[in-house]
Amino acid sequence: MRPGEKPEIAHLPLFREMEDAQRERIFSGSFLQVFPPQLTLFEMGQRPDFLHVLVDGLAELYATSAGRDTTMRIVEPVTSFILAAVVTDMPYLMSARTLASSRILLVPAALVREVVKEDCALMQATMRELALAYRDLVRALTDMKLRQSAERLGNLLLQQEIRQGGTGRVQLKAEKRLLASLLGMTPENLSRAFAVLGGHGLEVDGATVAITDRAALEAFSRPDPVRDDMD
Repeated sequence: MRPGEKPEIAHLPLFREMEDAQRERIFSGSFLQVFPPQLTLFEMGQRPDFLHVLVDGLAELYATSAGRDTTMRIVEPVTSFILAAVVTDMPYLMSARTLASSRILLVPAALVREVVKEDCALMQATMRELALAYRDLVRALTDMKLRQSAERLGNLLLQQEIRQGGTGRVQLKAEKRLLASLLGMTPENLSRAFAVLGGHGLEVDGATVAITDRAALEAFSRPDPVRDDMD
């Protein structure tokens, strides 16, 4: 890692409260690299050599079985993945690949496990990231079990609109076929879901989605009654 890159990385949520000496220990063994689109970073079943922290770009976590694959998560900056495998030193349950040119910090997995035992701030940040990942998993399972396909899409768009600044517009960052896979749909079902939402306060123009009637979209999609900003 270049000296000029360290201040930026030091402000990432996982590292910003660490003791300076321990943070420098992490940095001395880490690499900040730019990866091209559609590059496989690791595969399901491998043991983690590194903790990956997405600084810029976009990545996909996906699972495969019997010749089929499904998108499990679309990773946006700034976040680590897959922290659980690194902490437990167990094989990945998902594969990962870049969706766009991505700048990723690679922290040796063994180093993470060593330092987390010694630095209380890193331990707390690790626990928080694992807890948030668990909450995301519960929300995804609840979404899949309790909502129809168009409702799942509407709920996701409402979440993305908040994350993208609350402007009433959502820019789809991944291809629609990946969005369909993430929501457990076929591309054809996704198209039908967008058509259904057109009658509930949504307009679509390519990769740009406009929420024209938030009350109607919320009434149809039934957003989560418990939100993280209320915790």
